[in-house]
Amino acid sequence: MTEVQQSRSSSFLDPGPAAETNSLAVLHLKRDLQIPTLLREQDEQNEGYDEGKVTNTRFGSFPHSTLIGVPWGSQVRASAVDTGSRGRRGNAKASKGEKRKRDGDGLEVGVAAKKLKTDVEGGEAGAVTSDRQELAFTPKAAVTASTGFIHILPPTPESWTTSLPHRTQVVYTPDYSYILHRLRARPGSVIIEAGAGSGSFTHAAARAVFNGYSHADEATELGGRQSESGKVWSFEFHEQRVEKLRTEIKEHCLDGIVEITHRDVCHDGFQPAVNADAVFLDLPAPWLALKHLTRSALPKTSPTSQSGSPVQIPNSPPLSSTQFRSPLNPASPIHLCTFSPCIEQVQRTVTTMRQLGWLDIQMVEIAAKRIEIRRERVGLQEEGLRGVNPSPASVDEAVARLKELEGRTKGFYEDVVMEVGSPASSTLNISKQQRLESIRERLAERKIWKEGRLVHRAEPELKTHTSYLVFAVLPREWTQEDEAKVQRAWPSKVAVATTGVENLSRRQMKRAAKANAGGGKEIAET
Repeated sequence: MTEVQQSRSSSFLDPGPAAETNSLAVLHLKRDLQIPTLLREQDEQNEGYDEGKVTNTRFGSFPHSTLIGVPWGSQVRASAVDTGSRGRRGNAKASKGEKRKRDGDGLEVGVAAKKLKTDVEGGEAGAVTSDRQELAFTPKAAVTASTGFIHILPPTPESWTTSLPHRTQVVYTPDYSYILHRLRARPGSVIIEAGAGSGSFTHAAARAVFNGYSHADEATELGGRQSESGKVWSFEFHEQRVEKLRTEIKEHCLDGIVEITHRDVCHDGFQPAVNADAVFLDLPAPWLALKHLTRSALPKTSPTSQSGSPVQIPNSPPLSSTQFRSPLNPASPIHLCTFSPCIEQVQRTVTTMRQLGWLDIQMVEIAAKRIEIRRERVGLQEEGLRGVNPSPASVDEAVARLKELEGRTKGFYEDVVMEVGSPASSTLNISKQQRLESIRERLAERKIWKEGRLVHRAEPELKTHTSYLVFAVLPREWTQEDEAKVQRAWPSKVAVATTGVENLSRRQMKRAAKANAGGGKEIAET
C-alpha cells in the first residue's frame, strides 16, 4: 500500500463529499445487487481497455474515469466501451497477437514492451526513459451510451455485507447490529473477534469503535491502551483467509483500527494481551476458547459445579500465574456473544459458561423481515409504464375505456363494408401505439414522486434461520482488598441485632433494624 493510501482516511468512516482515486465505492445496480470496486485511473489488471479501468455490469460498462470525482449518490450513465479490445496491451493471453496495433497510434505494443525489457536489462537508461514516455498510457475519453445507468454510493458495513466475496458463513446486518448493541460497543471500545471469516462483522465493529483520527502522542494513556481510539482484534486460524482479509483491510484503510492475527484461539489463546471490553466468538466450538477468557489462570484442581460434582473443562491444561496473561480489561465487566448455528453447540457453550463464572446468560434468535415502502400508482394513464398498475382506477375510467373499445369495434366493421379505396372512417380512434407514445410524452411533465398511494408490504416469506446468539457477562474480579476499601469509603450505619429475634421473620428483622437506626419509630408501629 502506498503512502498516499496510508495517510488518507477510510471511506467506510469518512467518505468525504465525492468519490476519490484509490477509494472503495459501491455501484448500486438495484436493491439486492451491488458491486464494490476500488477506483483506479489505471488498469492494474491490464485488461486492455482504452478508457483505463472499466467495471462491466448488466446495465452497461462504466470507466472509472467517469466515477472519480463524482459526488456520492449521483446517477452515472453507462459508456460505450469496446469490450472486444481486451487483451491488446501487455496481456499474457494476447502474447500471440503482438502484431496487433492500438487504434490510431500505430504502436506495436508487444514489440515495444519486449524492447523496453531488453533495454532495462542492458542498462540503456536513455532508451528506457524514451520508451517509457512513448509507452505512457493516457485513458481515452469515455463516450456516453444511449442506455444504462447506476448510482455510486460510499461504502458502509451494510453494503459491504451484501456485496463482499463470501469465503465463509457471513454475519448479516440484523445479527451484527443487535450483537454490537448487546456488547455495548461504543467509540473507544476494544473488541475481540474470533473467527473473522469474510470480514462482515469486522467492518461493522470497526465503525462502532471508531472514535476519530488522532496522533499517538496526543492520546492519553489509560489502562495500557490509548483512550482516544478503539480497536478490533480479529483472530482467524485459516492462513489464506487471513491474507485476503489483511489485503481488504489495507485497501479500505482500516489497518489502524483492525488488527488481523493468524492464530488458533481454541488451542493457543488470545495473545498478545489486548485488554478487551467485549468478545465475539464465531467458532465451530466456542466452548474451547472460553478457558482462555478468564481473569486469572485456571486452578490445577477442577472447580465444582453448584451440585458439588467436579467440572470437566474441555482441553484445559493448567497454567501458572506467571504464564497466564488475561486478554480482558480488569477495570470493567466483559460482555460476550457466541454465534452458533446448532442448538447442541449452544448447550455445550452455556454449560462451560456456567462452570467458568459467566452470568446473565441468554440465548437469542434473530428473525428479520424486510418491509418495502413505495408509492402505488393505478390508472389508465400508467399504461405501458413499468412498476405500476395500468388497471382503471375508478368506474368512470373503466366505462370510458369500454366506450372507446366499442367505438373502435364499430368503426372497424363500418370500414370493412366500405368500398376499397374510399377514405377511412372518422369513427376510428387513435391506435394503441399512438396512445402509449402520448402517455410517455406526458410522463416528463408529471410529478410521479407525489402521485399514487403510499403503501408498505412485508416480504412474502421469512428468511430462514441463521444462528443462535448466546450472550453472557463476566463481572469484575472482587477481592478482599476491594471489599475492605469499599467498607472504609462507605461504612455501614445499620447493624442488625440477632439476639432475641430467633423467632422473627426476615421482614420483622428488617423493620427492627430500621427502628434501631431511626430512633424507635418502627417499634411504636409494631
